[in-house]
Amino acid sequence: MSHIPRLVVTGPECTGKTTLVQALAAHYGVAHSGEFVRAYAEQLGAPIGAPDHWPIAHGQIALEEAAMAEARGAGHSLVLLDTDLLSTVVYAREYVGHCDRGIEQLARTRLADHYLLLDIDVPWVADGVRDQAARREVLHHRFRGALEEFGAPFTLVRGSWDERLAGATAVADRLLHLF
Repeated sequence: MSHIPRLVVTGPECTGKTTLVQALAAHYGVAHSGEFVRAYAEQLGAPIGAPDHWPIAHGQIALEEAAMAEARGAGHSLVLLDTDLLSTVVYAREYVGHCDRGIEQLARTRLADHYLLLDIDVPWVADGVRDQAARREVLHHRFRGALEEFGAPFTLVRGSWDERLAGATAVADRLLHLF
């Protein structure tokens, strides 16, 4: 297979991205990447600022490339990504008011084949890293706006856990039939 489609699960914090990526990866038996910024933020132990955006971008790319290499090596028909550089763009704009143009350009060149935008219709849970409970609606609109601005194909996924998984699986199945 020459092209392995990439499906990104994205959206504001605490919408079930990691849980959904892991469930989809188990369901399809395919490679997946994690979210680099979470581990970075935990290790940093301080608020993320503009100087952190490039290290975060490079770390996220490294996780994505490792998942792609695993998928190629195993002959997988799909790779799942728990966020990508588009998330870095959204959060850079949120926290510092802008994103470095180089990161924005890199995000444009690395767009995935499809995005699952998770809705905010699930409870927010504090965990020591998450800090945007009051801005969930704003962030959801920013994610949607960035997907539209970048011309990224996406599907809104909402509802209960079972509804989210069913909706995500339907999108992944359609994506698999395209490639």
